[in-house]
Amino acid sequence: MSLRIATFNVENLMNRFDFSGYRNELRQDRALKLYDIKTEAQYRQLELARAISQTDDSRQMTALAIVQADADILCMQEVDNLDALHAFEYGYLFKMIGRGYMRKYMIEANDSRGIDVAIMMREETRDGQKIEFLRMESHAYLTYADLELYDEDIARTNQPGDKIFRRDCLEIDVKVGGRPLTIYITHFKSMGSARDGVEGRIVTMPVRAAEAKAVRHIIEKRFGKDRAASKRWVICGDMNDYQERVLITGDYANGFEFEPVSEDISALDVLTNDGFSENVVRRRAELDRWTLYHTRGPQERHLCQLDYLLLSPSLASHNAKKVPDIVRAGQPYRTIFPPGLEVDRYPRTGWDRPKASDHCPVAISLDLL
Repeated sequence: MSLRIATFNVENLMNRFDFSGYRNELRQDRALKLYDIKTEAQYRQLELARAISQTDDSRQMTALAIVQADADILCMQEVDNLDALHAFEYGYLFKMIGRGYMRKYMIEANDSRGIDVAIMMREETRDGQKIEFLRMESHAYLTYADLELYDEDIARTNQPGDKIFRRDCLEIDVKVGGRPLTIYITHFKSMGSARDGVEGRIVTMPVRAAEAKAVRHIIEKRFGKDRAASKRWVICGDMNDYQERVLITGDYANGFEFEPVSEDISALDVLTNDGFSENVVRRRAELDRWTLYHTRGPQERHLCQLDYLLLSPSLASHNAKKVPDIVRAGQPYRTIFPPGLEVDRYPRTGWDRPKASDHCPVAISLDLL
């Protein structure tokens, strides 16, 4: 009995427009900056046209990436609301490609921009096993005080009553062919920019570390500390942190060099370092684990894994030879691929846009024994 599950940050799947760029130049699209726009009404008309034209190309590619991942259950990040998800699934997955998902679930959570985590699932697996949705629970309400996670590092940016999760940790119970599986979908705080000369990843790490501790607390409370390892569960999501990355140096004229480096500390450590869960993407070759390309110009470029499928020890051991797939055909052309890992891009992919997403889907086929 096999189930294919995937995680994908679909990058701002929204059904609303953002007109704030008229008054805030930092939020204005680069294309509109080329024009002398006289009035707010004119700006709104141009932003509508720009957003719609760009969205169609991008969402075609998002759909193609989802189809290539070919998951029975798809965990998603950066979804505006159920209306946006229904419209995307129907227009792009079902009508355009003919491979839709009948069931979709999400709960409004904590994100200040209104983008949340969601899940789509088929009625049965590819080999005909029934997928039953049993229950869903949001943990967005948990505070630092609730789980006693408030410390001096958190105190620099938060209060005891603040919510731990910047979005949510959504807990979903399903049965696949009668066998139970619990799925945790999350999207940790972004790294942000450097502050006072300190790397943004380090500045914001205490918040992500608290989110990771909270996910572990939720699982251990649900199954028991001594029994959690023997249960079937998977943590899916964009964790916005990495334990290793691939540094990129060089240029197009002289070629690029790729150097894998390990990080001394990561917010993910609390979930993986003592065997609590396994990051199955690490079963891939060292240069082939990345799900995002980061660049701030030639002096700062790397490939890293931000998107995770973390399996319980029991689920991981029963699938010890299974290796996840990473779908990179929706990456823009500016993404620099290590030698031998290049892929054909989807039609109409741009230098940095349009694209499927800035993230890559990660998918794995699991035997539920």
